[in-house]
Amino acid sequence: MRAVSWNVNGLRACVGKNFMDDFKRLDADIFCLQETKLQKGQIELDLPGYTQYWNYAEKKGYSGTAVFTKIKPINVTYGMGIDEHDHEGRVITLEFDDYFFITVYTPNSKQELERLDYRQQWEDDFRAYLCSLKEKKPVIFCGDLNVAHKEIDLKNPSSNHHNAGFTDEEREKMTVLLNSGFTDTFRFFYPDAKDVYSWWSYRFKAREKNAGWRIDYFIVSDDLNDRLKDAKIHTDILGSDHCPVELDIDI
Repeated sequence: MRAVSWNVNGLRACVGKNFMDDFKRLDADIFCLQETKLQKGQIELDLPGYTQYWNYAEKKGYSGTAVFTKIKPINVTYGMGIDEHDHEGRVITLEFDDYFFITVYTPNSKQELERLDYRQQWEDDFRAYLCSLKEKKPVIFCGDLNVAHKEIDLKNPSSNHHNAGFTDEEREKMTVLLNSGFTDTFRFFYPDAKDVYSWWSYRFKAREKNAGWRIDYFIVSDDLNDRLKDAKIHTDILGSDHCPVELDIDI
């Protein structure tokens, strides 16, 4: 199975930047989007062979996720079942016979870390949600997790140490998650790969300079590690400030 995840930073804008060509070229069995910034009825995508699932934020032009899948799930749910978290369209869970597949758009802690406390609660609740699923069957999840876990995961760690996405608190939550029985698939294959990022600021010619962050992930429960085939970051695809990330797995 080939799965792809992409924060499109506004799907309508991304569609105007060769999204459909990129979608066809990636040819994923499951294709996930974050930050669609849509309400129901604002876009129609013709995707033959795929079933589409959308989770919209109540706030217009904000957040939102989608999953397009060739593989029919046996059940689909939206959110975590926690009212505090389920108004921003951030989580879609597909249940298949042998595994759960989740896409997530993790809340950003924002400038001045004004949302860091909320983010910490989100992290605890999302980890508990994943662990509850993992007790039933293996888990694959992907998305923009809004954290660069290690210094190797961003270009300028020292100057960003206390900025959103690279605070000690956010990085520690990622460590706790991985220690709960999950694997960062890109680092599984490429533990020492440097200068490979999935997001670049639109400012300061960051992408041209490759001054980026790796904040988009495929993570699996450890019981799937022997089925992993490859993990890729498609840095050549330019339709957003993020690029797509990919997981290839025998499942």
